[in-house]
Amino acid sequence: MPNGAAVVSIAIATSEFWRDKTTGEQREKTEWHRVALFGKLAEVGGEYLRKGSQVYIEGQLKTRKWQDQNGQDRYTTEVVVQGFNGVMQFLGSRTHTQSTDKKPSDSQQSFHSKSQDDEESVDFDDDIPF
Repeated sequence: MPNGAAVVSIAIATSEFWRDKTTGEQREKTEWHRVALFGKLAEVGGEYLRKGSQVYIEGQLKTRKWQDQNGQDRYTTEVVVQGFNGVMQFLGSRTHTQSTDKKPSDSQQSFHSKSQDDEESVDFDDDIPF
């Protein structure tokens, strides 16, 4: 970004499972979502998120308009995680990313985005629990 703030773009899959009433067969539907993390959440996400990581994301839906190589207008909708309403919570196992020098703690860690105008600072130098 022009102001030097960190930005991370990721894709998240959400899956839905159900049993088909007519065949009794297990069904699955997976959708992919674009997510843009900004500021401290981007720094933490860039360092600790890996393919297959389970994460809870809360942010705003925003649609951007852009042009492809042929000059056609295209639209992309993404979840923007920043400001007061941005939340990223790591879920599930921490066995893949936890180093042996970190002390164990809960299997969930939550990070909330703070505005640069906030007086209290967020300390992200804690031991991350995975």
